[in-house]
Amino acid sequence: MSDNIQIIRNFIDDWSTLDAARLADYFTEDGCYHNMPVEPVSGKENVAGFIAGFISNWKATQWDLLNIAASGDVVIAERVDRTQTSNGDVDLPCVGVFEMENGKIKVWRDYFDMNTFMSAMQ
Repeated sequence: MSDNIQIIRNFIDDWSTLDAARLADYFTEDGCYHNMPVEPVSGKENVAGFIAGFISNWKATQWDLLNIAASGDVVIAERVDRTQTSNGDVDLPCVGVFEMENGKIKVWRDYFDMNTFMSAMQ
């Protein structure tokens, strides 16, 4: 469990690099990223493409980890994603649920209020 927690801590920290390929490397080949307000994306290459598109107008981001817990291969991380974009800045409260497999993210479900994000982008 502690290894999975450390992997997710590293993953959260690495978002500040804004490097989609680096972030996708945390996923299994058939990994799934699901921002709950939208459709899930499956497959490491598709995850990389989705992240690249999602962050294309980001200037900087820092994710503040508030709480993290694990049970077996599941890690739950509560955080505030503080992001500066060309359209506006947003502090977005989120909870990520990560299902791990052999040290990689198999499934990541992220829960947040889409309206908070979209309102800040205007």
